[in-house]
Amino acid sequence: MKVFNCDIIEFKKIHFEQGNLSVVENKVDIPFDVKRIFYLYDIPGGESRGAHAHKSCHQLLIAASGSFEILLDDGRNKRIVQLNRPFIGLHIPPGIWAAEINFSSGSICLVLASHKFDENDYIRDYTEFLKLKYD
Repeated sequence: MKVFNCDIIEFKKIHFEQGNLSVVENKVDIPFDVKRIFYLYDIPGGESRGAHAHKSCHQLLIAASGSFEILLDDGRNKRIVQLNRPFIGLHIPPGIWAAEINFSSGSICLVLASHKFDENDYIRDYTEFLKLKYD
């Protein structure tokens, strides 16, 4: 996997006078079935989270509120993607090192994952990540 395989996905936005609605459906709007949903919040402005890769798990990140950036790294290339609209998501396939950075105050990062939590699926050491990718 390369950082260029991380796709920005724009979800349909349905407008009502009372506000907007966007829908995300398994294997329709995203290329995997969602098995786990979690969200990050109360992160102080300017702070970072993440900094790991997955062996098997796909993730879709959405800025449900506020904004943040995702630093993507495949061991050779780096790319930064900013998320700041709740109808835009970033698909991160397995094998990509990702860190959420530069959170605005009050941001909420919504994460849809293809797998239930499994600590063995995480690669938390960057040197180990590089060895697994290129050895």
